[in-house]
Amino acid sequence: MSASVLPSEQEAGPGNDSPPAWKAMLAAPIETSGTSVQRHPARIGAASPPPTALTSMGLQFELREQLPRTSERWRGPTAQSVTSVAAGHGEFRLGVRPVVRNDNGNWVRAKLAWNNLTFQVRELNLDPAQHRWFSEFVAVYRAVRLVYSSQEADWIYLDQFTSPLLWHFLDEAAALGIEFVGLSKHVSVTVAREAAVSLDVTRAGRGLRLTTRLTLDGAAHRSDHSGPIGTHGLYTYGFAPHASFVLAPTAQPLTSEQSRLIGRPASVLIPAPDVAEFLTEFYPVLRRALQIDSTDTSVAFPDAVPPTLVLTARFSARQGLSLHGEMEYREGSRVTRLPLRPASDDAFVRDAAAEAGLRDSVDRLLATGPTAAHPLSDGITLRGVDAAEFTDKVLPGVRDLAGVRVDVIGAEPDYRELTATPHLTITTLDTDQRDWFDLGVLVSIDGKSVPFAPLFAALSKGRTRLLLVDNSYLSLKQPVFERLYTLIQEAQALKEWHTGLRISRFQASLWSDFQDLADQSEPALSWRDAVAGLLNTAGIEPSLLPPGVQAELRPYQQRGFDWLAFLWKHQLGGILADDMGLGKTLQALALIEHATQAPTGSGGNQHRLPFLVVAPTSVVSNWVTEAARFTPGLRVHALTTTEAVGRLSLADAAADADVIVTSYALFRLDFDVYQAQGWSGLILDEAQFVKNSSAQAHICARDLRTPFKLAITGTPLENSLLDLWSILHIVAPGLYPSERRFTEEYVRPLERGDRPELFARLRRRIRPLMLRRSKDVVAPELPPKQEQLLEIELNPDHRALYDTFLQRERQKLLGLLEDIDKNRFIIFRSITLLRLLSLDASLVDPAYRDVASSKLDALFEQLEDVMAEGHRALIFSQFTSFLRLAAARLDAAGTPYCYLDGSTLRRSEVIDRFKTGQDPVFLISLKAGGFGLNLTEADYVFLLDPWWNPATETQAVDRTHRIGQTRNVMVYRMVATGTIEEKVMALKQKKAELFDSVMNDDAAFSESLTADDIRALLD
Repeated sequence: MSASVLPSEQEAGPGNDSPPAWKAMLAAPIETSGTSVQRHPARIGAASPPPTALTSMGLQFELREQLPRTSERWRGPTAQSVTSVAAGHGEFRLGVRPVVRNDNGNWVRAKLAWNNLTFQVRELNLDPAQHRWFSEFVAVYRAVRLVYSSQEADWIYLDQFTSPLLWHFLDEAAALGIEFVGLSKHVSVTVAREAAVSLDVTRAGRGLRLTTRLTLDGAAHRSDHSGPIGTHGLYTYGFAPHASFVLAPTAQPLTSEQSRLIGRPASVLIPAPDVAEFLTEFYPVLRRALQIDSTDTSVAFPDAVPPTLVLTARFSARQGLSLHGEMEYREGSRVTRLPLRPASDDAFVRDAAAEAGLRDSVDRLLATGPTAAHPLSDGITLRGVDAAEFTDKVLPGVRDLAGVRVDVIGAEPDYRELTATPHLTITTLDTDQRDWFDLGVLVSIDGKSVPFAPLFAALSKGRTRLLLVDNSYLSLKQPVFERLYTLIQEAQALKEWHTGLRISRFQASLWSDFQDLADQSEPALSWRDAVAGLLNTAGIEPSLLPPGVQAELRPYQQRGFDWLAFLWKHQLGGILADDMGLGKTLQALALIEHATQAPTGSGGNQHRLPFLVVAPTSVVSNWVTEAARFTPGLRVHALTTTEAVGRLSLADAAADADVIVTSYALFRLDFDVYQAQGWSGLILDEAQFVKNSSAQAHICARDLRTPFKLAITGTPLENSLLDLWSILHIVAPGLYPSERRFTEEYVRPLERGDRPELFARLRRRIRPLMLRRSKDVVAPELPPKQEQLLEIELNPDHRALYDTFLQRERQKLLGLLEDIDKNRFIIFRSITLLRLLSLDASLVDPAYRDVASSKLDALFEQLEDVMAEGHRALIFSQFTSFLRLAAARLDAAGTPYCYLDGSTLRRSEVIDRFKTGQDPVFLISLKAGGFGLNLTEADYVFLLDPWWNPATETQAVDRTHRIGQTRNVMVYRMVATGTIEEKVMALKQKKAELFDSVMNDDAAFSESLTADDIRALLD
């Protein structure tokens, strides 16, 4: 406190760099602290005169100015008396010291000091009771001070008297006759009962005026003429007309905010620009530290922000969850976190009613489920399925509560409950003990497989829920699980569980119980219901070919269409398994045309949903071409890139299409999008692509929701009877619902050859669902080998590059065609350049190595399934540079292969290695291996680039399609659409001699190649 005259009001000026006066007075919002001590002091009355024989003692009060330390450090601080509020530079403090009354009745120090009280009792003849009071007074003062280093032995400063026992001493002084005196006879010292400090906020123009209200027993005093007494009281002083001091305790410990108002000017202005900051940042904190009013009601204070119950959910490894609750108070930008339950010594002023309401609302939610027995105030730790159920069921409700916030630490797992009815599949497998089978129990819920080991362990321990590794969980309180547990107990004692579940072949009734417990899947049940509807059907009736089909069907094709229409009418699936080249696509398009034109109702397309055709990438464009040719009225849309299969784009395409054609790769990658779209039917072209029941493509085809599924393939059985079962499992899910059962009933006996009659039974059962016509029967003029043209769409980058070169070469060649003989070499070079570009751009310039080869991509898409099924393939190309690129791809994939071209030195060794080894691929150049080889070990042939001489192609194919071959030979000719290769294919029959001359006899080139031929290649 400065000794200078203090103005009663201060204002902040714009030219002052220091903080505004109102901020200097209030400082930053500080949280309330301190210990509450309730005092009950009494007003000091007149002391009784001491006995005449004893010297009376008094407590002298004096306002003293603390002067700065001098240059002589060992002398310490000094002080001087303050008799008026005159100029000074030190702090004001209220000092007290012991005095005695002399013979003249005046109060004097004599030789008395706080340090020598003990030695002055006899010499000064002091009153023992009063002397004891002074001794205890100074002892308490010094006992609570951390360091006592004052060199002013005469004075104790009440500003530093931190013990609230001071007011007890002052009360006791009156009873002992100890007078409170000053430097002169006219000084008055009064001890009041209670002091209070508050703040009055009023309007001052557009700003605010803060006025400190300091009262002692209700009487107003100047705040700038005051000082604190520890944290438990304060004093005021004045000098007109005579010096006076008034002391009083406070009802509660002084807050730091109240202490800052003491000794400062009574009033300060907050300028208009700072009003919002005061109300939003300072007021919310100050209101908890002192009373703030607007006595003239000119200021409306913002409402207090209610507390928030913060639930901290900390997720840890191994499905761990810890829950911790706190109350959060926000006061402007200041945030205070407090325990849920208030402590007895909590100094923070809390909203008890609001907190109780929040606790009750949360406790009601936590009263059930895994947290029922755990109070949140103590913290809760959950693990496993308890954590899952709480997170899935209770936590969302807590988040929805008003006044409650959930803070998550760690990654919150996506827990979800499986509520569908469990689906059980029971299996048995032979063991090495002749009379026992391994018992397999497969449980699935909502399409998710439930591991049986943890399921059975949970059942055996009486648990009611089970958490799976994918964070889903399920209730075990279901009759099916109770019955399952009972049956398994019969099959094996619990103590032998580690050996696996086994069932004896003699336990027929027990096995029957297991079968009764197991379910059929919903698709199988629906399929069986549809078959039941055929019992009264007379048979397949002829169907009128829709007028939209622009083709004349051969008799066998018409019968195929009739059969497809029959399946469609009854919403049954089937396999159209005609030999290669017999028009399966045409028959399927006729069915789609028929279904599209059919009336709504049974078998009709009530919502006009499109058909989905899934085909190999190389075949997608063929469907578009064939549809445009045979059923031009159908609206066909092809999806060829992942970007085109977005949810919105697919819906838009389907809304304006009768047929959507996509590849197996896109169907697999974007299955969720396809599943979300409704379909009239699913057609799987080259259905051998889904013959692996564990592959994702098969699973997607199986799970797609549609009432009709048709598989088209010339090879429904390539390697094993399970190929056939896999396709039937998609189109006829109820025919053989179990792969295990089909294996036991058909595959193993037929492979062993001990039950040949099973072939007749198998054919009889699948006959209504599969239509198979061979070339020998319906088209004997066609060769027996199965050949297919794979039309390859160039990817966008490849297409752009090819078109750029095409335009350049077209401009170059068209001016040279008038004189072919002269320009033969340039023309040949341009044609070869375009042929290489059709294969791989890097063959023309290594700078284009980043442009993916569409031809190689299509080849390896085919090879993946070929090799997966144990087949072996010959791959031919006229360009050894392209073969080497294919070899590099095989190297990168780690696939073993043999390689043969004109540079091969040990040709016979390479051939023998393929014939006697297990390498699945043989790369062969045309000139090196087009003839003279017997490679019947291979049953697939890929012709990477079209050859203009058909005989050369035949020779290459006949390396494997010859006497000694016991398997079907699949021949694939790969042609890049929209390139010179298409022109080669178109000219191959017409200009066979021309192409032979170009490839093998350069001398004949000029004699057979005409200008019209070249123009056709470039069109």
